[in-house]
Amino acid sequence: QVQLVESGGGLVQPGGSLRLSCAASGSIVRINAMGWYRQAPGKERELVATITTDSGTTNYADSVKGRVTISRDYAKNTVYLQMNSLKPEDTAVYYCNTDALTLLKGRGDYWGQGTQVTVSS
Repeated sequence: QVQLVESGGGLVQPGGSLRLSCAASGSIVRINAMGWYRQAPGKERELVATITTDSGTTNYADSVKGRVTISRDYAKNTVYLQMNSLKPEDTAVYYCNTDALTLLKGRGDYWGQGTQVTVSS
């Protein structure tokens, strides 16, 4: 199995910055990609950013381009999300996700428990 532990959420004023972290552990053979999604109250979960392992290719939602950077520490199986110029509409629960190959269950999609980000003055 894969465990994803997120950290770094909190309350920040508009225009501020936050850095989210997510560490993956467990019987991981290979991580194909990691990413961040978010879900605001009353809305569906949406992609924020993803990054692949092979090429380091990144993908960002249009709403965060230019303000958010996703990065990886491959040795630590950790993904980061640096968020700058935060807006109230960025308020949501942010979920870490990984597409990983494990010893017991083969390839699967795994989610963290989520971390709250609130942007408010």
